[in-house]
Amino acid sequence: MLRCIAYRAPDSLLTEMMERCKKLGNNALLLNSVMSAFRAEFIAARSMSFIGMIKECDEAGFPKHLLFRSLGLNLALADPPENDRLQILNEAWKVITKLKVPEDYINCAEVWVEYTCRHFTKREVNTILADVIKHMTPDRAFEEAYPQLQSVITKVIAHFHDFSVLFSVEKFLPFMDMFQKESVRVEVCKCIMEAFIKHQQEVTKDPVILNALLHVCKTMHDSVNALSLEDEKRTLAHLINGFIRLVSFGRDFEQQLSFYVEARALFCNLEPVLVQLIHSVNLLAMETKKVMKGNHSRKTASFVRACVAFCFITIPSLTSIFTRLNLYLHSGQVALANQCLSQADAFFRAAVSLVPEVPKTINIDGKMRSSEAFLLEFLSNLFSTLLVVPDHPEQGVLFLVRGLLNVIENYTWEDNSDDKVRIYTSVLHLLAALSQESYLYHIDKVDSNDNLYGGDTKFLAEINKLCDTLIGQILEHLKVLGKEKTLKRQSSLALLFFNTILAHGDLRNNKLNQLAVNLWNLAQKHGYADTKTMVKTLEYIKKRSKQSDSSHLGDLANRLPLQSRT
Repeated sequence: MLRCIAYRAPDSLLTEMMERCKKLGNNALLLNSVMSAFRAEFIAARSMSFIGMIKECDEAGFPKHLLFRSLGLNLALADPPENDRLQILNEAWKVITKLKVPEDYINCAEVWVEYTCRHFTKREVNTILADVIKHMTPDRAFEEAYPQLQSVITKVIAHFHDFSVLFSVEKFLPFMDMFQKESVRVEVCKCIMEAFIKHQQEVTKDPVILNALLHVCKTMHDSVNALSLEDEKRTLAHLINGFIRLVSFGRDFEQQLSFYVEARALFCNLEPVLVQLIHSVNLLAMETKKVMKGNHSRKTASFVRACVAFCFITIPSLTSIFTRLNLYLHSGQVALANQCLSQADAFFRAAVSLVPEVPKTINIDGKMRSSEAFLLEFLSNLFSTLLVVPDHPEQGVLFLVRGLLNVIENYTWEDNSDDKVRIYTSVLHLLAALSQESYLYHIDKVDSNDNLYGGDTKFLAEINKLCDTLIGQILEHLKVLGKEKTLKRQSSLALLFFNTILAHGDLRNNKLNQLAVNLWNLAQKHGYADTKTMVKTLEYIKKRSKQSDSSHLGDLANRLPLQSRT
């Protein structure tokens, strides 16, 4: 009834109601109803008057602590006059701290924590937390009050965005120790980490923050077991990764690496965290290179090798095969950029030896998908890197490329797949680039094969031999497709191979020129070629033939007929 009367009521009505309460001997039930019904701003403005009335009221049937709780709820929504704030807290807490029943105490204290956090410093908050610990620890009373204790922590975190201040609150971590039920403890830890990631604007190296949050993250990590859901693991890993990204020791790179080593030991059961650590350590190696402007001293060269070693021993512990492959490649590139040639070789060899283990299908978002598209993408990236990787002095010419070709040859491809041939065409692109006098790109301070061999005829002969083998394999596959009457696939692959020769081959070579003409005719032979594509390709060849170094393409264009659909 009071709520209906108080709805949109003026301030004067509250004054009148308070006078009536006093005349009725400050009836506690009526006073509580008044505080619950009227707007919080009206109540907060008269906080001291209400405290006076609560003190004098009759407690029969309606305890005073509930009246203080109602007043606290209003003060959480609206601010009282500034001069009264400390007195209000003192008067309220005198009553709250004397409550003997833990349930009554925590229900009241939980509400007043909000008021304390809003208007006072860490000193007062610390006092409140200490008082809660004192009341809730005897007889393990906290076990029955986890929701209220969680609410207290949430309110404290919501008001202290500076975590160096929060963790310097002496009783904050002892308060956390009351959460002894694992599920609740983890929820509280998640709440702390979410707040840290949201409000921490700059990277930190504050030892107080780092020690406290490592403890919080360790609690979350240790809750993971065989029954943990993937979603839960993902959430925890996301929070821990957010923390790792916000830790920086500036130019003290060795301290940074030590932190990553410690984090790896603490969070070894969460794969996304290990992946993050590998990326962070690779970034650290590149930061070192940037600081040294590419000229490593003995000390920084040794440090970079330590970073590379960290990645090399961490990657095998991951379960996802494509994550491992991509990290081997990425870490190998970082090692190469830092002139760690033997370490880069080790990464690329590890990647090559892992390819045979790639399963036919992989799980993506709960669905089983063919892995060949992902393997194709990875191998293309690997080929791009292999262009600049110099040959090992104790191994044969292009030993990594040869090793990879053996693996591709022995890999069991799907029956109706042309991916093996698509990979062979990519290898032809690589071999064409390898045979140039000067390569398309280089890595600073790393001599690639163009410098090592200097266009040596034996080296070029090896490349040509490999090219002949691959071309033979591709043509054999095209024959098989013709026999099996899978003519659309044959047409598509013939055009792909034609474009490869056009882009990367020397068409002044009569054999290659004739092969290109044959592939062009094969692509159109059974009417599966896309006419628009064929017309555009021919236009491109004619356009290129007008360039001084490509006049021979004019003859080729004259030998390429366009077949109509009819």
